[in-house]
Amino acid sequence: MSKLPNCPKCNSEYTYEDGNLFICPECAHEWNLESEAQNDDVKVYKDANGNILNDGDTVTVIKDLKVKGSSSVIKVGTKVKGIRLVDGDHDIDCKIEGFGAMKLKSEFVKKV
Repeated sequence: MSKLPNCPKCNSEYTYEDGNLFICPECAHEWNLESEAQNDDVKVYKDANGNILNDGDTVTVIKDLKVKGSSSVIKVGTKVKGIRLVDGDHDIDCKIEGFGAMKLKSEFVKKV
């Protein structure tokens, strides 16, 4: 008898196969091994309006942002070109004219 994978949702060992799907009788979760493997590695970054962000996009700041360790502020409407998406608390690495290198959160920008 072949070993079936445990349920990715509740880790139950009592899964069974139905066609090309695996089903968990305990939590009723259904999954496909190919789609499960593809979804694990991809993180999607979204702006304040729910638009998907990509490396190299141009965004606009939607709220005045205080610069930590300084008395200056990044004003609403500041355009940021060529963003780079990174993992961490602040999703965006960028360079802002007049300020230099910055890290921004994607929830405070909108895609142009």
